[in-house]
Amino acid sequence: MMGEKLGMIGLGKMGLALAREMMADGHAVSGYDIDPVRMDMLAAAGGTPCANAREVAEASDITFSILLKPEHIEENLFGPDGIDKGGKSGLMHVEMSTMPPSYCQELCAKLAGLGIDMLDAPISGSHPQVDDRSITFMVGGSEAAFARAEPILSIMGKAVVHVGGPGNGQAAKICNNMILGISMIAVSEAFALGQKLGLKPDRLFEISSQSSGQCWSMTTYCPVPGPVPASPANRDYQAGFTAAMMLKDLVLAQDAAKIANAATPLGSEARALYDKFVAADNGGLDFSGIIKMIEAGG
Repeated sequence: MMGEKLGMIGLGKMGLALAREMMADGHAVSGYDIDPVRMDMLAAAGGTPCANAREVAEASDITFSILLKPEHIEENLFGPDGIDKGGKSGLMHVEMSTMPPSYCQELCAKLAGLGIDMLDAPISGSHPQVDDRSITFMVGGSEAAFARAEPILSIMGKAVVHVGGPGNGQAAKICNNMILGISMIAVSEAFALGQKLGLKPDRLFEISSQSSGQCWSMTTYCPVPGPVPASPANRDYQAGFTAAMMLKDLVLAQDAAKIANAATPLGSEARALYDKFVAADNGGLDFSGIIKMIEAGG
């Protein structure tokens, strides 16, 4: 084994995929998840399951976590068996979960008071993209902490961008995903309108993918079946990135916009539309599935 010993807290689809890439690069990886099945999957991949986040910290030089809710983050950082109880001198924590920038800054300051450096490094991309190392990390924190973590993050991503101090990674993530949510709605509306006007989807794709309408939501993740074989539209909108997760990020963007007194009218409308889509029991579908609601006149 080479380099620093690593720990992963949260072994969902993304967390486990990241842990596997770390191990593929020769790092020893310990991990923890509340789901014993995910722990068994880590062990089968060559990792070391731990009973809690504290044990992960005791076994690691750098811990990583990717979790869904603030209470999960709080529990694993500062709970009875949090990493703060097992952290040794020199421990660093990289938080990949998505959260409000202001909350991230609070966590960073609290860990710093305990002698633990922290980076926020949320991800753009889904777990299948980890396998071909094409995700992007948006990293906030000190220059020194970034320099230490960057070689490890580079194992897993095509781009690792230091965007400033604590919380700036979160700011970049929610701004990026606001663009994504808005653009997916725009592409969906265009295809729905095109079909009502008699345009075949593949013809509209051929034109717009090579002209001024081109964007990632069209050329990589097209919401209609056919033009992009790898898009979720071709597998009944099974999720790469769920509508519920998109709604979460749009809510975070709107909360941040309110605090910053920033005008985001399209972001606000995108949040309202995804709220309606998720409320109709579509939260587990891929976020590109919103085209179904738009086609139905919603």
